[in-house]
Amino acid sequence: MLRYISKRLLYMLMSLFLIVTATFFLMRAAPGGPFSSEKQVPPEIEKNLNEYYGLDRPWYIQYVDYLVSVAKWDFGPSFKYKGQTVNDLINEGFPVSFFLGMESLFIAISVGILLGIIAALNHNKWQDYGAMVFAVLGISVPSFIMASVLQYFLAIKLGWFPVARWESLQHTVLPALALAATPTAFIARLTRSSMLEVLSNDYIRTAKAKGLSRRQITVKHAIRNAILPVVTYLGPLSAQILTGSFVIEKIFGIPGLGSHFVTSITNRDYTTIMGVTVFYSILLLLSVLLVDIAYGFIDPRIKLAGGKKGE
Repeated sequence: MLRYISKRLLYMLMSLFLIVTATFFLMRAAPGGPFSSEKQVPPEIEKNLNEYYGLDRPWYIQYVDYLVSVAKWDFGPSFKYKGQTVNDLINEGFPVSFFLGMESLFIAISVGILLGIIAALNHNKWQDYGAMVFAVLGISVPSFIMASVLQYFLAIKLGWFPVARWESLQHTVLPALALAATPTAFIARLTRSSMLEVLSNDYIRTAKAKGLSRRQITVKHAIRNAILPVVTYLGPLSAQILTGSFVIEKIFGIPGLGSHFVTSITNRDYTTIMGVTVFYSILLLLSVLLVDIAYGFIDPRIKLAGGKKGE
């Protein structure tokens, strides 16, 4: 286990180096500069700003300085949020985005697995058809359209929830539902197909022949094996929820890190764009590592160090 984790951490560092490098040069290749969109900025002031932030230095010096800063966990000052650094923006916005993401993740996993199990246990019945209709709708409708629909019906028409803002637990319901709709549908379909495959295996028929109840077979034998594809999907799901929250936070006026990221793109705030990109990349790499480790614990037949299944 320790050898596997050490190897994966080394791969993560290599991936992170490539991400930092690609982000740096993509920002340099972007047309214009962080101060080019300012109205009526005299050339002297723009020159002083570039000198103050070190943008007048050769690209290779800026690149080395940025690598050193990232290694020290210092993403530099924000060009647009006066008096704040990128670290301040991350510390301020990430807890909000993290809470929204965890709430959406909980909804997606719990509801999706439940719908998939119900559909598989009632194959070709109305429960199965109903769950799959919901899954198709959830996958087909983008999150920003779902957000608008939820705002119109549940907030404006029925008045059950606030339309926007981030002030209480009630304000989190609609954005969490909008963000969780697509992953819930995907998990439901994934769980259903996996459960149907597991329920057709010989050991399930053996358990039935021994007189075990349907509940015992489902809980003790079927779900544990059917859940493995869902666990594999948790890594990409974390990426989907984190990146999907960018748009959702903007629609609902949530002061999260995703909202800062979208604003930084429109304002050409290069340090914020680069810092948030690197920060989210670290989170996604860690989430993939945790999913791989959890996969080995759920199914002991899988050897993390490269052994063959079943050994």
